[in-house]
Amino acid sequence: MNRPSGSARRGQPPLSVIRGRRSDGPLTLQPGDPTREPGPQHSGPDGGSGPRTDSGGEAAGLVERIAERTADLQRLMAEYDNYRKRVRRDRLAVGEAAVANVLRMLLPVLDAMDRAREEDPLHGGLRTVAETLDAQLGALGLEAFAVVGEPFDPTCHEAVGGVVSAAAAGRPVCTAVLRCGYRVGRQLLRPAQVWVGEGPEQGQGSDPP
Repeated sequence: MNRPSGSARRGQPPLSVIRGRRSDGPLTLQPGDPTREPGPQHSGPDGGSGPRTDSGGEAAGLVERIAERTADLQRLMAEYDNYRKRVRRDRLAVGEAAVANVLRMLLPVLDAMDRAREEDPLHGGLRTVAETLDAQLGALGLEAFAVVGEPFDPTCHEAVGGVVSAAAAGRPVCTAVLRCGYRVGRQLLRPAQVWVGEGPEQGQGSDPP
């Protein structure tokens, strides 16, 4: 009758014999079951080894974060584009205001030249100076307006006199220009001083307004 060894009595696994690569090598004793094949110690839900993670959920979260960052970038680009347009518009407004202020200071000079032309046509060097000044001011956007016969517009005409009947069928017109007006673009520098009278009725020698 064989008696169990001391290690077996204590619940330890029996020793197995492992031979080296060479047939004449020494024998090595290691604890374990020689008939048991090594295998994965941990397996995931699909039979694979190692811990498993929810790759589908991570991909969905990554796509969502990318979409959020893309939306933030697009919003920042739109805000920057609006800021650039606003700065450009403000710069243009400041430049136009500066030009308008300078041109407004030159209006008395233009009035004096107009009076000189009415009294006596300009000749020689004075005529050249006047033409050059008109050309340069026109290049800056200065525009003179007010012509006899044009419809009266209270937004740019200043009526200094005239007779207009309340029952008149025609639209009031400028019958005389006492002082021309000036504008730069859509900015009014000075209204024109005009004399107002009754215009012809519609269809009687005048175009409709």
